[in-house]
Amino acid sequence: MKRFFESFLFMSRWLLAPFFVMLAVGLLELLYKAGVHLFEATAHLVTATESNMTLLVLDLIDMTLTGALVVTVMLSVYENFVSKVDTDSQPGWPDWMGSIDFSELKLKLLSTIVAISAIKLLEAFMDVPHMNDRDLYFYLGIHLTFVVSTLAFALSERLAGGHGTNHGEQGH
Repeated sequence: MKRFFESFLFMSRWLLAPFFVMLAVGLLELLYKAGVHLFEATAHLVTATESNMTLLVLDLIDMTLTGALVVTVMLSVYENFVSKVDTDSQPGWPDWMGSIDFSELKLKLLSTIVAISAIKLLEAFMDVPHMNDRDLYFYLGIHLTFVVSTLAFALSERLAGGHGTNHGEQGH
């Protein structure tokens, strides 16, 4: 009975597969929205101010980082929880495939979220005349919360994992 139950639990990891399909569809939807955004930006290229064009490009960077976040989550979670990916037989696959553990995944996710937050904060700063102080403070507070959380997580991972220490090595 125990062996059957453990096998059942182990096989249930494949129930994550539909979530990966949904993430891939979400990535396609994000690509569509980015394409619409680019089309609208191109249509107004002649009349747009430099500031407006900068904001439009920042939006595209934001969407790109969000897409990269989706891909990172999709591939890393698949490999960490569902099935090992044979990267040796797949030339051209990213170097990080097959080597990201769950802690590294969390750090990559947090770093990407900080970058997205920084872009949103920059967009808010570029639109200061149309922003009220309260909203700007919220953007700043949220961004600083992400930065501090990411730094705290990275520090705790480093301390817990002993990264950066040279065990058995004498200092010069």
